Amino acid sequence: MRGRSTALMMVLRVGAFAACVQLVVAFPIAAGAQQPAAPGAQAPASPAAPAAQAPGRGRGPQPVDSRVQIRMHHFADTNEEIPYALFVSSKVKRNAKAPLIVTLHGLGGTHTTMMRPNAIDLAEAGGYILLAPMGYNPRGWFGAPAPQGRGRRGATPPPAQGQAPAQAPQAQAPPAPAPGGAANDPPNLRELSEKETLQVIDLVRKEFTIDDDRTYVMGHSMGGAGTLYLAMKYPQRWAAAAAIAPAAFTVDTQGLAKVPKMPFMIVHGDADTVVPPGVGRAWAEAMKSLNMNYQFIEVPGGDHGTVISSHQAEIFAFFAKHSR
Repeated sequence: MRGRSTALMMVLRVGAFAACVQLVVAFPIAAGAQQPAAPGAQAPASPAAPAAQAPGRGRGPQPVDSRVQIRMHHFADTNEEIPYALFVSSKVKRNAKAPLIVTLHGLGGTHTTMMRPNAIDLAEAGGYILLAPMGYNPRGWFGAPAPQGRGRRGATPPPAQGQAPAQAPQAQAPPAPAPGGAANDPPNLRELSEKETLQVIDLVRKEFTIDDDRTYVMGHSMGGAGTLYLAMKYPQRWAAAAAIAPAAFTVDTQGLAKVPKMPFMIVHGDADTVVPPGVGRAWAEAMKSLNMNYQFIEVPGGDHGTVISSHQAEIFAFFAKHSR
């Protein structure tokens, strides 16, 4: 069994880079820098996503629901004003503990990308605060290691000890040019993305009475990779985590082994051509081998973008079952 599992993991290394190339091509970079605003001030609503988007990718900003607050905060590390999106259920009371869900966008997305109407409806019904950070910029990975070929300033990151490549059965492709704006990214982009994300979470925690036992993280694609990374690095922060089509092409078995009690959900479409479904399967198989509390949903006919909205109800139900 162990030999077969190792062979399965090794098949993936050939195709992981090709999948990463598709991921970069699938997510064009969102609009440029935000205009400065007073710290904590509400920013103008983001424009609707461009009509020219290809279907099934789930990329870019979304039309902003009127229930969502678009705010700015000052990120001292770079002396910039960074936006984030916030929804607060009408059931949240100032002096009562409220559950928090942090939702992370994909490559090329923004703070509005994950603020889908059905997610907001579910947050309202469940009495949640729903927070969507930018993660410094649209391509910061929330601190997670970038896929092979897209590491620090384009360098290929070495695999961490104890990690195995997730399955991506596709032929290797030539390197794609860096997405627009990436050439100007700071060399410590992933560090800044992680730090800015945590800073926004702490801002919300200071403003509201957050229930530490019901704080959750979820994300799509790049944000799914960020979800897995943040859940493993900061297990004390989360009651459960959900990764949607996670662009985490290397399964961190050692990281998972350090959080044996963390509940995970993985949602992946079997028609995903951006992040192949074998990636989600490999993470689920690793969780199974470690006897972890996990749920894997493979969506028949689901592509890379439609799974964002199609299984929000299942994710919220999974979260509702778990508290620390």
